[in-house]
Amino acid sequence: MSEPAPKPEAAPKAGVTAKPAAKPKPKGPATAYNPAGVSPSRRRRNKIAIRLWSVRNARFFEWFYNHFANAFLGLHPLLKRIGYQRAEAPVKFVERNVKGFLFDCRMCGQCILSSTGMSCPMNCPKQLRNGPCGGVRANGNCEVEPDMPCVWVQAFQGSERMKGGEKIMAVQKPVDQSWRETSSWLRVTAEDAAKREAAREARNSEAAR
Repeated sequence: MSEPAPKPEAAPKAGVTAKPAAKPKPKGPATAYNPAGVSPSRRRRNKIAIRLWSVRNARFFEWFYNHFANAFLGLHPLLKRIGYQRAEAPVKFVERNVKGFLFDCRMCGQCILSSTGMSCPMNCPKQLRNGPCGGVRANGNCEVEPDMPCVWVQAFQGSERMKGGEKIMAVQKPVDQSWRETSSWLRVTAEDAAKREAAREARNSEAAR
């Protein structure tokens, strides 16, 4: 059977005008604000650039951290009087912003920057804490994120610039997720203060014998 012929379009009735085709909606006015300039990929590139700068200046940050840690340890009596729990919120706020800007800190609560050339291992997509995986690309970039330099390649380069660069060879414990979103500054200060007090008590007990 042959297909039926298409029906001819009906002519417009007298006195009725045909509707014009819908016009495309006008775009918003052009302004100086360009959303592409603050896209997630652009922000990530900026973070990586700052991280690489921090690694290049690992020697300075090592010196600064040693002095900062000693000064913060001197605040232990005050922190103990106020209460470490009360100090947690303001200290964590400062730590998150300072370390987040310089090292893209993920607030794992177990910071080992001084042992990894000022390159945060938590930026590794696999969160490896003891050296790179076997998938580092020939150009030194990550196998998971090809545009990102491997954090452990950067860690070895940063450690070569530090006086205590041999710390990178120390085996690190797995991340304890219960410490996440806590202040490593307060944790390290409390631990160092406890060690100092234990050593003082040991010396006093030996002197009393």
